[in-house]
Amino acid sequence: MYVIYLAWCSNISNKIYRIRLKIISVMLNLFSLTEFEKKVLIETSKIKRGNTISYSQLAKKIGCINGQRAVGNALNKNPLPIIIPCHRVVGSKKIGGYKFGNEIKRIFIFLRV
Repeated sequence: MYVIYLAWCSNISNKIYRIRLKIISVMLNLFSLTEFEKKVLIETSKIKRGNTISYSQLAKKIGCINGQRAVGNALNKNPLPIIIPCHRVVGSKKIGGYKFGNEIKRIFIFLRV
């Protein structure tokens, strides 16, 4: 019974995740972002809670090798910074920037928001 419940919860969680990605995709179309910026934000929205990724790793994921600065600039234009978790993208040596300040970014990462 417990295993079935866990499977059911996992299934619900996956459905919610897919719905969230669809909503984000639709919302991004409403804003005047470039295709590159949309690609960065969609990939950023896939970062799971409690995880972080570097700017260069994100750039490689979207096929823009050595595009970490461009990724950072795209994240700076994030119209939904809490919903699209741009605070989960960090530098390889430093934490990187954040629209609301680096201290807030550190807190969000620590709290696994």
